[in-house]
Amino acid sequence: MTDDETAAVPGDAAIASGRTALGIELGSTRIKACLVDADDPSLVLAVGSHAWENEFVDRTWTYSLDAVRTGLQAAYADLVSDAERRHGVRPTTYGTIGVSAMMHGYLALDADGTAIAPFRTWRNTSTGRAAAELTELFGENIPLRWSIAHLHQAVLDGEPHLPRLDALSTLAGYVHRQLTGRHVLGVGDASGMFPIDPATKSYDSDLVARYDTVAAARLPVGSVAELLPEVLVAGERAGELTAEGASFLDPTGALQPGAVFAPPEGDAGTGMVATGSVAPRTGNVSAGTSIFAMVVLENPIAGLHRELDLVATPAGDQVAMVHCNNGASELAAWASLFARFSAAAAGAAAAGTAAAGTALDADAVYDILFREALDGDSDAGGVLAYNTLAGEPIAGLAEGRPLVVRTPDGRLTLGNFMRAQLYGVFGTLALGMRVLAEEGVALDRMFAHGGMFRTEGVAQRFLAAALDAPVSVSETASEGGAWGIAVLAAYTGAATGTTGAEPTASSPGDLDTYLRTRVFRTFTFDTVRPHPDDVAGFAAYLDRFHAGLAIERAAVGALPLEGPAA
Repeated sequence: MTDDETAAVPGDAAIASGRTALGIELGSTRIKACLVDADDPSLVLAVGSHAWENEFVDRTWTYSLDAVRTGLQAAYADLVSDAERRHGVRPTTYGTIGVSAMMHGYLALDADGTAIAPFRTWRNTSTGRAAAELTELFGENIPLRWSIAHLHQAVLDGEPHLPRLDALSTLAGYVHRQLTGRHVLGVGDASGMFPIDPATKSYDSDLVARYDTVAAARLPVGSVAELLPEVLVAGERAGELTAEGASFLDPTGALQPGAVFAPPEGDAGTGMVATGSVAPRTGNVSAGTSIFAMVVLENPIAGLHRELDLVATPAGDQVAMVHCNNGASELAAWASLFARFSAAAAGAAAAGTAAAGTALDADAVYDILFREALDGDSDAGGVLAYNTLAGEPIAGLAEGRPLVVRTPDGRLTLGNFMRAQLYGVFGTLALGMRVLAEEGVALDRMFAHGGMFRTEGVAQRFLAAALDAPVSVSETASEGGAWGIAVLAAYTGAATGTTGAEPTASSPGDLDTYLRTRVFRTFTFDTVRPHPDDVAGFAAYLDRFHAGLAIERAAVGALPLEGPAA
């Protein structure tokens, strides 16, 4: 089949025949589902979503597993309805399926696969002692949010569930197990559980042995490796949809079992795929509740850098990750405040107490506020914004307190306020990226994705200033990781020949080749180069931002939470 013929296949025919790849991603604020044509994964056939939020329960950031199940079902049902609305067909089977989710955290399971402790998300920062001990033991940075840090903290605390512990997983791995019965994980997600050896693309056996010497006696297994999921790389077959899994995802009974699964991945890996940045000297920034940069390394980084995680692409190549717990949530809170003001003003107009006006929807509010930021001073006029709802290890903050602060001579305008808010989203990230620059890490391309890049040329422009590098955004920016895992599912089908896609005579090649030649070949990227005034302005802002972290620490001390921070 030629490229032209592939593109001409109607969506209804692809859906009816199961020549599709389904991707589902559990993000921090939305569960998204994305259906693509298996022959041409650049063609999105249907989407679905469900909004959810983490909860702070017993001093722990968590999502209930009931919310995981009902949220998955809601997002899937929304996708099925969208497919019927667009194409007149309700899908009942797929060639391949992939699941991704927020990385890291702690999901402890017993021998029956039942959770024996509350799910602890990446956002929890209560693992300080464990992370410090492991970093010293391993000789490489083990962040607070990594699964092994959560496990070791549980060991140090002697938590009562440990004698029943049979398996440890991430959220993506847990959902994958519900759907397929297999305890496996993609190498990218696994690299946020325990360090990966780039040569073997599995857990570093030397570090496993080191950990066993200090903790195995306190675990109900001979080695920590027995608890961790089997590691798979992109393109490998990771199981099939079982009858129980089909019912878990679609309780109506319409979904048929048998679809082949891609290895479950983390949101960092799907972000790399969604931006085509899996080759050395490429990188991407993902902005959501958290914000992180992924830079695929050409050469190993020497020494220990606590600002950096060393993780992996879905294909197993080493990546330097700069991860910040706090992303765009505080920005969203301010946008909601302005949206409420708009609604209140419209209500006053309707009551005859104000001039006529119309309430604005969320997209319009963001568009107006973001564009107002373009009129702000290049350094935000002396206004500082801290988006720290949670602790921020890179900034040395065990807890967070969102703040807006300025000196009396600062220029408080809407433009400066909004520029400070956008700069604040990138502030801690920029501190971490300075470390990579000092190590001489070179980048040919930096891509960005996430909802805040939907307003064209604003957040992208300020990120270019923060990185002092060109930043590209593609047409998939708002699709994000759900599309990325759908592409990985299609890649598994092409690599194993087990998809409903049209057979091809040639191998899909490695993941980078597949993305360049089969997925992104017709895509256009909008690239913004850093403006000198913005670069200088952001640098001045960042210097004040760094100095002002002392204000954050004082606020944490002066304004304690009701209980210890997560």
